[in-house]
Amino acid sequence: MAAIDCGTNSIRLLVADVDPVTGGLRDLDRRMTIVRLGQGVDRTGRLAPDALARTFDACREYAGVIRELGAERVRFIATSASRDAENRQEFVDGVREILGVEPEVITGALEAELSFTGATRELAGRADLAKPFLVVDIGGGSTEFVVGEDRARAARSVDVGCVRLTERHLVRDGRALDPAPPERVAAIRADVEAALDLAARSVPLGEARTLVGLAGSVTTVAAVALGLPEYDPTVIHHARISLEQVREVTERMLSMTHDQRAAIPVMHPGRTDVIGAGALVLLTIMERVGAAEVVASEHDILDGIAYYTAESPS
Repeated sequence: MAAIDCGTNSIRLLVADVDPVTGGLRDLDRRMTIVRLGQGVDRTGRLAPDALARTFDACREYAGVIRELGAERVRFIATSASRDAENRQEFVDGVREILGVEPEVITGALEAELSFTGATRELAGRADLAKPFLVVDIGGGSTEFVVGEDRARAARSVDVGCVRLTERHLVRDGRALDPAPPERVAAIRADVEAALDLAARSVPLGEARTLVGLAGSVTTVAAVALGLPEYDPTVIHHARISLEQVREVTERMLSMTHDQRAAIPVMHPGRTDVIGAGALVLLTIMERVGAAEVVASEHDILDGIAYYTAESPS
């Protein structure tokens, strides 16, 4: 089967064999492309033509991989940017034409549930990780909070993400404010704190015993904290990064210029301009919930989509 997750910043593909007995996944292909679908959505409410073009190019590439590997089922999930856009039907029609499937523009609640499933299924039996889990999925346009034990118990999606906050606070008249001015950092923190207030109305954040962090902002922070010479998902997956490490990396990212961040070996070019805001979202969450560390996960909503599809009727 094939699962595609199209978010505000990236579009990702997982093609996997599913064990019919255990329900486990064996990766055949896993890839990610930065398309910045959510470019300008927070300001205009519409998907930009060039953002749609980049996304459709990635869909064509993925369609070739899916055909080559012979996936029998395909599921395409779209999240924050396409939920917010007035012209989302243009996006839906383009995906359908290229991939032959109807993209599902899911609710924030379902997005959170899928993220929880993808992130925690492998962690459920770990004696060294206490429950409940708090899964935090920091995307480009939104962040999902989910608390649960073996299943998601409470979830909330809020509109703070690395792209949205960067465009809102770290760009002026089309130019990046780089390094980030202190007053803009404070404004980002204020937005995240307000979002946490909203999330706390639905999700018992204080009950969490283990914080699990998902998506590119978290895994990039982990890679920088670990001092990796190149991005290695096998090392990053389930790495435990302390609050002090997250704070140090966040302060570095916000104090650097674009070129300095781009020179970091593990930095994906598509994250260079948004990693400061993404790291600050993670740091603010950790401080708010009192987390001494975050468990970084390379498995997330994409794996949740695959599990969900495998367990659903054909």
